[in-house]
Amino acid sequence: MISRRSATLTGVVTNQDLDPRRLREAFGSFPSGVVAVAAEVDGELVGLAASSFTSVSLDPPLVSVSLANTSKTWPDLRRAERVGLTVLAEHHGEVCRQLAGPVERRFDSVPVTVSEAGAVTLDEGVARFDCSVYREVDAGDHTIVLLLLHAVEHGAGNGEGAPLVFHRSAFGRMAVV
Repeated sequence: MISRRSATLTGVVTNQDLDPRRLREAFGSFPSGVVAVAAEVDGELVGLAASSFTSVSLDPPLVSVSLANTSKTWPDLRRAERVGLTVLAEHHGEVCRQLAGPVERRFDSVPVTVSEAGAVTLDEGVARFDCSVYREVDAGDHTIVLLLLHAVEHGAGNGEGAPLVFHRSAFGRMAVV
């Protein structure tokens, strides 16, 4: 038997009263992994960090990231034939900050591999994907980018270790219980 009763959530506001700061804090209560999205464009390494990576489909093999419409990096990345996506490892906190910093310093001292098609992946990632843009979907102040996978690498020397976790605007580690 299912018991139904009405409940009132203390402190919950209506849709008309959503405060962006409070909404960001609420979204931040859900931990996520972090990925580097990178490519070689016009002979330069271009990339960014995103905490909105998710698997989408096995057939066709698709993943997605959500990128702010204000991104100055995505317009360059989307021109690449191929884009590399790296699931960052727990030791990549500083690299993640670097990927969010000044464009000209994003790849300083970061070991990467560049494919013939221009996909850039970090050498010490938990998993690495070679992708191309499949579709872009307008989603408010972000764009959901669907990426078609062409190659994947994980484990066996690459991808050992735990992923970097982003939670409440800070980096942490995953505890397996």
